[in-house]
Amino acid sequence: MRIWLNAARPRTLPAAIAPVFVGTAAAYALVGDMRHWGAFAAALIASILIQIGTNLANDYSDARRGADSADRLGPVRVTSAGLVTPRRVLIATWIAFGIAALLGIYLAFVAGWIILVVGGFSIAAGVLYTGGPRPYGYAGLGEVFVFLFFGLVSVNGSYYVQLEELSWVSVGLSVAIGFLSTAILVVNNTRDMDTDRRAKKNTLAVRIGRERSRMLYLGLVYGAFVVLALTISLNGGPWPALLGLLALPMTIKPVKSMLTRTDGPSLNAALAETGAALGIFSLLTAIGLVIGA
Repeated sequence: MRIWLNAARPRTLPAAIAPVFVGTAAAYALVGDMRHWGAFAAALIASILIQIGTNLANDYSDARRGADSADRLGPVRVTSAGLVTPRRVLIATWIAFGIAALLGIYLAFVAGWIILVVGGFSIAAGVLYTGGPRPYGYAGLGEVFVFLFFGLVSVNGSYYVQLEELSWVSVGLSVAIGFLSTAILVVNNTRDMDTDRRAKKNTLAVRIGRERSRMLYLGLVYGAFVVLALTISLNGGPWPALLGLLALPMTIKPVKSMLTRTDGPSLNAALAETGAALGIFSLLTAIGLVIGA
C-alpha cells in the first residue's frame, strides 16, 4: 500500500480536489442550494482518479524513456526503481482512467454530452503528457496542461454540472486555482531540471532556466491571490470568498525555498507546502462562497 500510495503522489492531489470544491461552492453561492450532490461526488472522484492516472502514466512513460535516473532529486518513482512492474503500473493507470470515464458517463446524464468531451480530452491529456510519440511534457507544455485542466476545466466543469451555465465568478476563480496548481508543477520541474536536461526532457524549467522558473513561480503564487481579490471585487461579491486570502502566509516558506535553495529535500518540501497552500486557499474560498450564499 505504501508503494502504491507513493506512486499516486499524494502531494499533487490538492490540485485535483481544490477545483471541484471551489467550482461547486461558486455554484452554491449563486443559487443558495446544492442542485446535484451526486454530480459533486462524481466530479470529485473523477478528478482525483484522472490526477492519479496521470501520475501513474508519467511514472510508466518516464521510466521507459530513461528520464527517471537514480540521481533524481524527487521521491522514488516505482517503475524505474523496480518496485512495481511496468505492466502493473500500466494496468493501474487504465483502471484509474476507466473508472473516471464511467463517472463521466454519469455526469453526462446530469449535465449533457459536453461533459464526456471534456472528460475525454482530460484523460487524453493525462496520457500524452509523457506518453505517446511526441509527449508535450517533454516540449515544455506541461504547465499549460495543468493550468487548462486543473484550473479552467475543473473549476468551470464542476460549476457547470451544477447549473449548466458558466459565470465570470467561476472563470475568475478557475484562473486563481489554475495559477496555484501550475505553481506545484513549476516546483517539480525546477527541482528536476538538471536530470531532465540530461534525459532530453525539455520541460519549461529546462527551457527558461532556474531564475526565470523562480520568477514564474512567484508570479503564479501571488497572482492567484490578486486574481481572487479582483474576481470578487469586480463582480460585487460574494465578499466572504475573500477568506481565501488568509492562506497567503502559507506561501512565505515555499517561496523562500524556491528563491534560495536547489537541493532536493528543500524543494520537495516546497512542493508539499505549495500543495497545502492550494488546499487551504481553496477550502477557505469555498467556505466563504457558501457563507456568501
